[in-house]
Amino acid sequence: AAPHRVPRRDRYRFQLRPHNPDHKTPGVKDLVYLESSPGFCEKNPRLGIPGTHGRACNDTSIGVDGCDLMCCGRGYRTETMFVVERCNCTFH
Repeated sequence: AAPHRVPRRDRYRFQLRPHNPDHKTPGVKDLVYLESSPGFCEKNPRLGIPGTHGRACNDTSIGVDGCDLMCCGRGYRTETMFVVERCNCTFH
């Protein structure tokens, strides 16, 4: 029996689906990861991951420095600080 040949244009024609159904299906120009990344929330000395326990976060940010993302759903304590700084301003 001869090996089955797939036409070159159809060789990689398969449908990728996101792990989370709320995310969109990747397009032809999207970068797709086939293996999961290690968790960065918990400390893992073998992989050199310090974890996020005890780190300062920004309660009002929705970015990577935000408490919701950085604290990995564990909850967090807020601390309000009143800081007085000298501005070295000159008034004329």
